[in-house]
Amino acid sequence: MDLELVRRKLFRFHFIAINSNGRGNNEMGALLDKPKTDKYNEQGEWNGLRYGLSSMQGWRIEMEDAHCAVMGLPGNLKDWAFFAVFDGHAGERVSSHCADNLLETIIQTEQIAKCVNEEDVSIDEIKKGIRDGFLLLDDKMRTIPEMASGEDKSGSTAVCVLISPTQLYIANCGDSRSVLCRDGRVCFATQDHKPINPSEKERIQNAGGSVMIQRVNGSLAVSRALGDYEYKNVEGKGQCEQLVSPEPEISVESRDEVRDEFMVLACDGVWDVMSNEDLVEFIRSRLLITNDLASICNQVIDTCLYKGSRDNMSMVLVTFPACPPPVDEATKKEAQLEELLKNRVTELVKESDGNVELPHILQTLGDENISDLPPGGGLAAKRTFIESVYKVLCPNSADSAES
Repeated sequence: MDLELVRRKLFRFHFIAINSNGRGNNEMGALLDKPKTDKYNEQGEWNGLRYGLSSMQGWRIEMEDAHCAVMGLPGNLKDWAFFAVFDGHAGERVSSHCADNLLETIIQTEQIAKCVNEEDVSIDEIKKGIRDGFLLLDDKMRTIPEMASGEDKSGSTAVCVLISPTQLYIANCGDSRSVLCRDGRVCFATQDHKPINPSEKERIQNAGGSVMIQRVNGSLAVSRALGDYEYKNVEGKGQCEQLVSPEPEISVESRDEVRDEFMVLACDGVWDVMSNEDLVEFIRSRLLITNDLASICNQVIDTCLYKGSRDNMSMVLVTFPACPPPVDEATKKEAQLEELLKNRVTELVKESDGNVELPHILQTLGDENISDLPPGGGLAAKRTFIESVYKVLCPNSADSAES
C-alpha cells in the first residue's frame, strides 16, 4: 500500500479519536445521537449599545461554554460595558468560574481601580490591568481544591471586550474570537492561539513540550487558556512561559461613532464553519430584516449547526449607534425567498406523492443554485424554515418526528 495513503489513514484515525473536550481520548465519537438545539438567550440595551446572546449545547455530551454580559460596570466605570465568551474543555468548572470572576478580578487591579475618568489612565495602563486580571485569576484558580488536587483538569479559552466611551479593549486567550464590523466590513479580528503558530510552538518547545497533530503534546488544541494546570507545572519557567499560557493578547480600537456597526464574540464552534467575512455578511443581512439581536444570534448558531459544527456554540452580538436598521426592501426580499422555498418544497412533496425524505429535498434545493439566499449562510441559513414547511406537508415522516 502507498506509504502516503497509510500516513493519511493513521492521521485520520488519530484525529477522530480526539474527544469533544479537545483532548486525546481513546473513546470514539463523544457525541450525542442528535444535537440538543435548545438555546439560552439574553439581550439588553444601554447607553447607545445593544446586545444579544445565544448559546447551545449542540452535539456535545456536555455544555462547557459560559458567558458574561454587564452593561454599566461597578464603581467609577459606570459608563463602561463588558462582554465575554468562555469555551471550556474537559469540564465546565473553569469556564463557569471565569464567567463569574474575570470582570471583578480585572476591575480590582491597581490600574483599573484608579480609573475615575478614562483620561486618568493611559491605554497601556488599562491593557496592563486587563493582562494582570487574567494572570491573577488563573493563579487564584489553582487554589480551588479540585484544581489543586488534579481531580479537575478543565480549562477554558476566553475572549472579552471592555467598552469605554472612547475605546474597545479586546482581549483573547485561546481560539475563541472577536470581530469588529466597520462600514460593513471586517476591520479587526483577534488572532487564534494555536500550537502551530510559530511563536506559540517556540514557547511550547522551550518548556519541554512538543506539537503533534497540531496539538500541545498531541492532546490540547489550544496553546493559551485559563486553567489546564497539568500543562503549567514546568519548573524554572514563568507563568507565561509554560506549555499553555494564560496570557491574553490585548488589542485596542478607538470607537468610531459614525462607522462602527457591530462586533461579535464567539467560541470556535462558530468559527470552525464560518469565516470572519462570512459571519459579518450574514449578520449584516439579518440586521436589515430584524432588530431582535437574540434572534439573529440563534440564526447564526443554527446555520453553523447545519454547516457541520459539532461543538458547543456561544456568541454575543453587540451593536453600536451606527448599526444599520431594518429596511422594508430587505424584509420584502426575504419574504419572497421564503415563498419561493415554500413553493419548491411543496412541489417536491407532491411529485413524490408525499414519499420524499427531507435530506433529498435539501440536496435538490442545494443543486438548484437558488438566488438571494443569505450571504455567508446560504441554504443552511434557511434550513429551519425548510424543515418547518416539510413538517406541515409530511407530519408522519421519520424526519418530521426526529426534528
